[in-house]
Amino acid sequence: MRSYAKCVVLALLLVFAWPFPAPAANAAHHDGGVPGVESEYLSPQFWIARLRHPDRVLFDAADIARRNARMTRIDPSMHDLASLPAQLPAMRVRGWIDALAKPPTAALFDDSGQRIQASVLEAVLDNRHLDGIPAMQATRYGLVVRRTALRSFPSALRVFSTIGDTDIDRFQESALFPGTPVVIAHRSRDRHWLFVISPRYAAWVANDAIAQGERQQVLAYTARRPYRMVTDATLRTAFTPEAPALSRLQLDMGVQLPLAANTTDAVNGQNPYASWAVELPTRDADGMLAFAPALIARTAGTAPAPLPLTRANILRQAFRFLGERYGWGHDYEARDCSGFVSEVYRSMGVLLPRNTSDQARSPALDRLHFDGEGATPARRAAIDQLQVGDLVYLPGHVVLVIGRVNGAPYVIHDIHGGNVRDAGGALRPLHLNAVSVTPLMPLRFDDGTRFVDRITDIVRIRPVETP
Repeated sequence: MRSYAKCVVLALLLVFAWPFPAPAANAAHHDGGVPGVESEYLSPQFWIARLRHPDRVLFDAADIARRNARMTRIDPSMHDLASLPAQLPAMRVRGWIDALAKPPTAALFDDSGQRIQASVLEAVLDNRHLDGIPAMQATRYGLVVRRTALRSFPSALRVFSTIGDTDIDRFQESALFPGTPVVIAHRSRDRHWLFVISPRYAAWVANDAIAQGERQQVLAYTARRPYRMVTDATLRTAFTPEAPALSRLQLDMGVQLPLAANTTDAVNGQNPYASWAVELPTRDADGMLAFAPALIARTAGTAPAPLPLTRANILRQAFRFLGERYGWGHDYEARDCSGFVSEVYRSMGVLLPRNTSDQARSPALDRLHFDGEGATPARRAAIDQLQVGDLVYLPGHVVLVIGRVNGAPYVIHDIHGGNVRDAGGALRPLHLNAVSVTPLMPLRFDDGTRFVDRITDIVRIRPVETP
């Protein structure tokens, strides 16, 4: 399992002794127990009002397209499906599988706290069917038909490294959303799982979540126009008893679906005039790709194109997730820290790698890197220059800068842990476990080191310079 795969479980200490900024004069104290956070700080409008020119476009669609193309070309964590060869050699497929996850060596536990037996783990590993990878195989393509988990191994077994902490499933990697194109590289021994290559991740998914189709058919789907892009945190398609596979499908921020043609007649038993009729991929009885219309209410948050990349939109989109429960590796139909920031930016058309470490070190991003730890002059100067929308990384975590109060920077982030010291110096768990607003400077790890003293990188989304 990748130690850096997702937002690390941070147990942060928020110390009351830190000189927090004074609350705004008209701010009622927020009772959530996070020091330095007032109730009005939980609205994006509070932060937007503090900006000069909040609606100024940072860079346009052409800049974003150039930047995304460069990332796909030079970032090693990304996969250009269209450039893959017509035949995949066994060495390449085996390399993808081995790179995803190594056999676990530490103790793992189930939901009830019982240790997972070695024989169970051996069966999970054997199900990868590594001896069944052909020397050469035709490259197969498919589309994701429903939100589905990406797994370290071909198994739905939930495993945990700590007894009682059943939020962090160590076999959970990420998730794929409806309409995502994939290359199908391998099938598990029990034939219930596929190893797939998606544009941002390679991992195991349930076989019945993928519909196999022709290369051109799959790749053309994501390029179809016109379309609707999801701008809400999440929404669902209309309830559809006539077509259960299309009913109440979860669609997450940034998902892009083409509009269906010829929908003047009823769609799945419903007049479509008050909805958007989108065309979704489905599986036929043989698991092959087909398409069918589904409805999204016009009142739901969608747009005909990515939102303009402005600081106001960055704030609005980030705050749409406020309070959503933390979901390690997109578990719990939610997301983790790196999933959160990538989906915020995706709603404005900006592509980011999936994991914190890949985001922080991407050669395609404008990155300020720090070696070592400590309150160095370089870190202090960088913190003084933080701007709204900047992404701040430390080992295994990322936060998004939302502004300042009395000069002190504040962030929004998707975080699992959190503690405070009370007036007597004792730790009191916050149990944030959600997308949360916090001040940046007082955050500490459970070993007492300051958050800001372990910043590894700061990323600012900038346009690609034209050579």
